[in-house]
Amino acid sequence: MEDYLLKALCFDGQIRAYAVNATKTVSEAQRRHDSWNTSTAALGRTMVASVMLGAMNKGDDIITVKVQGNGPGGAIVVGSDGRGNVKGYIQNPQLSLPLNDNGKIDVRGAVGTVGSLSVTKDLGMKEPFTGQVELVSGELGEDFTYYLANSEQVPSAVGLSVLIDNDDTVKAAGGFIVQVMPGATDETITEIEKRIADMPFVSRMIEQGETPETILNRLLGDENVNFLTETPVQFKCDCSMEKFSKALVSIGKEEIQAMIDEDHGAEATCHFCNNKYNFTEDDLNNILQEM
Repeated sequence: MEDYLLKALCFDGQIRAYAVNATKTVSEAQRRHDSWNTSTAALGRTMVASVMLGAMNKGDDIITVKVQGNGPGGAIVVGSDGRGNVKGYIQNPQLSLPLNDNGKIDVRGAVGTVGSLSVTKDLGMKEPFTGQVELVSGELGEDFTYYLANSEQVPSAVGLSVLIDNDDTVKAAGGFIVQVMPGATDETITEIEKRIADMPFVSRMIEQGETPETILNRLLGDENVNFLTETPVQFKCDCSMEKFSKALVSIGKEEIQAMIDEDHGAEATCHFCNNKYNFTEDDLNNILQEM
């Protein structure tokens, strides 16, 4: 099954909901970063949340999510847009912690419980907008729920789940966001809260063949869901030789000349996708001439 995100309105517009299967997308991130189980789960959950947050904006609008906790995983940075493209990295990809008290991967242990979650939106205006909240859990689902309620002023429930195999590869990854719209009744909210409490982990559901459609039907009831749009989801990085050339310009002539004299070239690596770009002496000299 290809990865995709589904958006829906439910209960006659009282509820807005998103569900996504991001298994191949998170698998690609794991492959590119050669990440271990705990790091993959933390990065994967952030990517799943970010692709759904991206879907709340227009196609070309870009958001950047940064989770900066005090755990050994270090910073997690993810970029996404409204077209289902997402990329990301975790500062320490080779992290494997003992299972937590519930026998699950210890994402809280990797992220930490002290720190911040920020979302920066580039909406094509002069200045991007950034919303930031303190971490409340480190498990990330609760943290994104807190962000949406406090920074975006939208009461929400966020479920994020990544299932890792014994060889550190990704078996399943996905999630949901359910948001309460103005005018929602107490009866509707109570019913959804009960359904969410009874839900199994999304990754287990995906592993068993369930789709974003069936996940939303479980969450909201078959008769209540009006599916709106379906968006393909994929790992996609927009790095290029040209972009790194512009970055080299910003470091100054002296630094570039030192690369020529001492190293006879330079290698640049993209944090998001691990693609490498090699600059020869001629490339660097051309950059100097352009400067």
